[in-house]
Amino acid sequence: MTTRDSPATGTGPSSDAGASASGPPASAPSAAGHAAGEQGPGTGPLPASLRWRALSYADIDSWHALVHRVAEQDQPDWVEQRADLEQALRASKNDARKDTLAGFDADGVPRAYGRVSMNRGSSLIHGAGAVDPAWRRQGIGRALFAWQAARATARLRQAGRTDGVLRSYVEERNPSHLALLTASGSSIVRYFTEMTRPLDQPIPELSFPPGLHLVDFTHTGSGDIVELVRLAHNDAFQDHWGSEARDQESWQFTVTHPEIRDDWSLALLDATRGEVAAYQLGSHDPASRELLGHSEGYTDLLGVRRSWRGRGLAPALLAEAMRRYRAAGMENAGLGVDTDNPSGALGLYERMGYVPTQRSVVFDLELSAPTD
Repeated sequence: MTTRDSPATGTGPSSDAGASASGPPASAPSAAGHAAGEQGPGTGPLPASLRWRALSYADIDSWHALVHRVAEQDQPDWVEQRADLEQALRASKNDARKDTLAGFDADGVPRAYGRVSMNRGSSLIHGAGAVDPAWRRQGIGRALFAWQAARATARLRQAGRTDGVLRSYVEERNPSHLALLTASGSSIVRYFTEMTRPLDQPIPELSFPPGLHLVDFTHTGSGDIVELVRLAHNDAFQDHWGSEARDQESWQFTVTHPEIRDDWSLALLDATRGEVAAYQLGSHDPASRELLGHSEGYTDLLGVRRSWRGRGLAPALLAEAMRRYRAAGMENAGLGVDTDNPSGALGLYERMGYVPTQRSVVFDLELSAPTD
């Protein structure tokens, strides 16, 4: 089962190519980068109307302001926080000096950015980026996507891969982004659906099977719980489309993200096996009312180990999460789902009272990185 924290958006509290939540490294990425008009391998020139270079920690505030200008225009369901941008620069799996690119105007204000991320040992590269609404329709988005494709190809080659995929996510109601991805030669490979459920509706009373103990992340010894949940997540999601195993570094960012609520993040402990059978991570975006029109408790991740499936653990965890969301004053419960998930997750959520709000479209661009 997938949610905002899945690869559906690549911009949630932690994408599958995430990083640790520790502070910036001693040597932050430098500002040295691509000069105006410089060409990367396989790309056209970057528009000379902007000065191009890699992003650095000194750019965080102005980069975050750009993210919000874009959000005001595009009205997404979720907007990256400062912590997400810091993570993008800090990830040990990526080199921000090479894997980020931004265009700055004459006053030093960022007007566009792109970035790529890739897990070690993978052939899947996630791309993300945006252009300031006031600077659109100048070919900047196309140039940034071409840069992403070239950088992704270079990373594949460095990893000893001869082919791979650049994956991009766009909300279905964003026609300009859809047009850009379609024109790039990328193909639609998946849809993800955001869903919500009013909490003034009755919440079903569902019990957990004997032998399982419900705890949350405020539990004494929660560090052990958090690690057990990571292991359960990797087991539960290994057969899910587009998912890659979370290492401890990326998981640390997931569970310490500013939006994560420890009291809403639940685990069902199987004491006899010393493992977590099922779990759900809950979060709250303080901007949810402004973005969605209601306050919302959000299920970022929900998973059940394969050996425990078919016993009603997922709906029971969702019901418990709903009760906690409502007790905290939330008006709705939200989550996201892979529309084509063969586990029947979409049907489960509909039976629990969730209704669709909008979809995200997943595009893949096939890449070839032949060795010399």
